[in-house]
Amino acid sequence: MNHLPAGRGWLIAIIALAALVLAACGADDAADEPTDDAADEPAAAGPLTVYSGRNEELVGGIFEDFTAETGIEVQVRYGDTAELAATIVEEGDASPADVYFAQDAGALGALEREGRFAELPDDVLELVDPLLRSREGNWTGTTGRVRVLAYNTDLLDAADLPDSVLDLTDPAWDGRVGWAPTNGSFQAFVTALRVVEGDDVARSWLEGMLANDVVEFENNTAIVEGVSRGEVEVGITNHYYLFRFQAEDADFPVANHFLPGDIGGLVNIAGVGVLATSDAPEAAFELVRYLLSEDVQTFFGQVTDAPEFPVRTGIDAPELPSFEQIDPPDVDLSDLEDLQGTLELLNDVGALA
Repeated sequence: MNHLPAGRGWLIAIIALAALVLAACGADDAADEPTDDAADEPAAAGPLTVYSGRNEELVGGIFEDFTAETGIEVQVRYGDTAELAATIVEEGDASPADVYFAQDAGALGALEREGRFAELPDDVLELVDPLLRSREGNWTGTTGRVRVLAYNTDLLDAADLPDSVLDLTDPAWDGRVGWAPTNGSFQAFVTALRVVEGDDVARSWLEGMLANDVVEFENNTAIVEGVSRGEVEVGITNHYYLFRFQAEDADFPVANHFLPGDIGGLVNIAGVGVLATSDAPEAAFELVRYLLSEDVQTFFGQVTDAPEFPVRTGIDAPELPSFEQIDPPDVDLSDLEDLQGTLELLNDVGALA
């Protein structure tokens, strides 16, 4: 390739809550039966409207390549993942969106609960491990990102790191760990912790981290920078931020510590769903197939400066461990939709104060 149970209340409330915390139109298909002249034309006509929570710099070229390859025009509306999900709910059956491309599974799960998605074809679902797609078949991941402990290699060895993120409340880690509680990926992790272990365990862990003088950073990039400078020895973050620094400095003194089988090793996804109200569902399914194609999956896993985990079976990311090695926790990613409850918990314990 050249480039490569929450409902409407949650989706609306999330925009307001996120503001407090954080300071790509389907045209009608042709009504006439295809003529002989059109027999060789693809059945999937467009144009398509995509609402994309993934940024244009990363995925804009992919949409351009899709149009060049299929002839299907794509019009993209870029924006915040949660806000775009809320917009789809507000627009209802009149939404011009054909495809929703989200940065995280929680928003996909919320729209699934709202009944906004069409079921994906079997040939699409069969490409992706069930852990990385809707278990109801309504959306699929396109890439994965793994939660890790980034650590300063001048100060620690891998053997010094715990086997579970939950162990970071041990007094031995007092003042040595950084997190970014206003960051969406951290909040998705806390949501997963609530889903898997329950609210009481999540609350206890958060309170234990605060009592252990965890150091707050603005975002994941700042965490990795802080770890490299020794401001903290360990940072709770996503795997791919480190690669951006290593591309500039091969001796960057930070490494990723993966947590096989632990909730701290959660694999979250960027993913895509086709709106049940789309006027061009076959074209929309073609776009999903394209996002899962070998070329696009290889792009995400091998070409970008911050490789993500391809979700298509058989496509590797050489700089990353395999899913078998990661052994991610068995979490129904659709259940990560209750971000409102997570924000309330983070506020309640003082992590967002």
